[in-house]
Amino acid sequence: MLFRSKIYLKNVRFHAYHGVLPQETQVGNDYVVNLDVSYDFSSAMETDELAGTINYAELYELVKQEMEIPSKLLEHVAGRIGKRLFAEYPTIQKIQLAITKVNPPFGADCDGAGVEVVLTNDKTL
Repeated sequence: MLFRSKIYLKNVRFHAYHGVLPQETQVGNDYVVNLDVSYDFSSAMETDELAGTINYAELYELVKQEMEIPSKLLEHVAGRIGKRLFAEYPTIQKIQLAITKVNPPFGADCDGAGVEVVLTNDKTL
């Protein structure tokens, strides 16, 4: 009966050291992460038990751990997060992830620059 369900983290803020410029690797920058994880949580809807769902506190910890690893490219960070999510939660069907670098160091008046990726788990199709 359940057509589509997801859990999400919205506008999670981190300070991290991603980038290719010396300032980015030494001083760091602020980032905003948005994550949508699609999977079937109909069991939790029926039972009211955490075992029937994915704990979003655990999702946050996983994202935090990956954001703490310095990388040159946000694309690489996004790929690592996706791989870990699929490895640790094989019932995930789809991940939509956006990582925004707030105040990027290229002189533009903008809210941020970043990457967004949609990944599907071939094992759940």
